[in-house]
Amino acid sequence: MPTANSRARKPDSAASYQCTECGTQYAKWVGRCGECQTWGSVEERGAAKSAPKTVATMPTQKARPIGEVAVDDAAAVPTGVGELDRVLGGGIVPGAVVLLAGEPGIGKSTLLLEAAASYAASGATTLVITGEESAAQVRLRADRINAVHPNLLLAAETDLGSVLGQIEAVRPRLVIVDSVQTIASAAVDGTPGGVTQVREVAASLIRDAKERNMACVLVGHVTKDGSIAGPRILEHLVDVVLQFEGDRASSLRLIRAVKNRYGASDEIGCFEMHDTGIRGLSDPSGLFLSRRPVPVPGTCVTVTLEGRRPLVAEVQALVTKSSAPTPRRASSGLDTNRVAMILAVLQQRGGIGGLATSEIYSATVGGVRLTEPAADLALMLALASATVNEPVGEGVVAIGEVGLAGEVRPVTGVRRRLTEAARLGFKTALVPPDPDGKDYGGNLAGLSIVEVGDVRAALHAVATGARR
Repeated sequence: MPTANSRARKPDSAASYQCTECGTQYAKWVGRCGECQTWGSVEERGAAKSAPKTVATMPTQKARPIGEVAVDDAAAVPTGVGELDRVLGGGIVPGAVVLLAGEPGIGKSTLLLEAAASYAASGATTLVITGEESAAQVRLRADRINAVHPNLLLAAETDLGSVLGQIEAVRPRLVIVDSVQTIASAAVDGTPGGVTQVREVAASLIRDAKERNMACVLVGHVTKDGSIAGPRILEHLVDVVLQFEGDRASSLRLIRAVKNRYGASDEIGCFEMHDTGIRGLSDPSGLFLSRRPVPVPGTCVTVTLEGRRPLVAEVQALVTKSSAPTPRRASSGLDTNRVAMILAVLQQRGGIGGLATSEIYSATVGGVRLTEPAADLALMLALASATVNEPVGEGVVAIGEVGLAGEVRPVTGVRRRLTEAARLGFKTALVPPDPDGKDYGGNLAGLSIVEVGDVRAALHAVATGARR
C-alpha cells in the first residue's frame, strides 16, 4: 500500500521544473533550490525523457600499462603571455578546455585576444569565435592592441552547428569561444545561457577538443555575487577554471586558478590595463606602495600572499576627532569586521584611548584587497600611528595575525614574505615568534627580524625604533 510520501512525489521522468544554476530537477515549482540554495532559479522545463540502457561495446583502444603512455602530447605550450602561462602551469595543454570567467568589461576579451595573437605568432592556427560582438568590433580592438596576425582567424557565430563547422574547416590548434552563454544548439530546447543549452554547448566543444587534441578556451559570465553563471556542472566538465578579477576604478587585474588539472590551483597572475591593451606584471609590488620623501603617520607595509605569490602592500589609516554621537567608520580594500576587531583589541589590549570618539578611515594602496589575517599587525600599527600622530618608521614591514587576547599569531609562508621584503629593500620586519624556535631560518641580508609576541610588544618595538 503506498504511503503519503510516495503518493505526493512524482517519478523523475515527470519532473517539469529545473534549477537554472545547478540543474536539479523538481516535480513542482519551488521558490528556492534545495541543492544550491539559490532563490528564484527554478523554471519550468519539459518532462525528462528516460534514457535507454547502455550496453557494453568494443573499446576504441586497448588498455595498457600507465608507464607506456606517452606524455609528449600533454606538454604545455606557452601562449606567449607570461602571467597567463604562470597561472596555467607553463602554458596551455593541447586538448585542454579552459573556462575563463569574470565581470563584464573587466578585460577578458582583451586578454584572450592578445594571447590568441601571441599563440598564432608561434605558427599555430588560432580561431576566435565571437558571439557577443561583431567581427568588425573585434577587429577594431585587435588594431588597438596590435593583435593582428595571418594565423589568427575570426568568426562571428552564435549557432553551435556553425561553430563546429568553423572548427572542422579551419582545424585550429587553439579555439577561443567568447562566450559560452551566447552559443545555442538547435538540437535542444531552452534559451541561450540556460542549463540545457550551456550543458550541450560545453559538452560538444569539450568532445571536439579531446578528439582533435585542440586546446579550447571558453569565456563565461559571472553572477552579481561573483560566482560563475550557469550550471555548476560546467566547472566540473572543464580542465581549468580561471577567475579574472579587478576593480574598474583601478588598472590592476588578477587572474586566479580556481581549478587546474595540469598545475597548481593556488597561483595568480597580475596584469595592468592600458589604453593599448593589457600588460603582464612580473613584479607588481610597486603598485601597492605610495612614494613619499619622509614617513607619514598612519601608514604601515605588510606582505600578503596571493596564492603562492608574495605581494608587498601598504595599509593606510586616518583617525580624527569627531563631535558626532556616532563617529564614522569607513574602509576600502579591507574587511570592515576585521577592522572593527583590530580597533577593539588596540584600545583594550594596547592601551590606545580615544578611538571610541574618533572617526576612523582605513584603506589599501593601489586597489589591492587584503583579506588574510596576516595583514592584522600592519593594520593595527597604522591605526596606532594615526592615533598618536607618529610615523611607524622608514623601512618597516609588519606581518602577523592579531588575536582577541592581544597575542600576535604565526601565519603561513613567513619566510617567503620576508624574502620578498628583503628583496625590495626593507630594513626591519616585525613578525610573530617562530613556533619552531628557529628565527624563521635566520636573518636575511639587510633585513632585521624582530619577533613580537603581543600587541604591546609590537607598539614598543615601533616606538623605540622611531626614537632611534
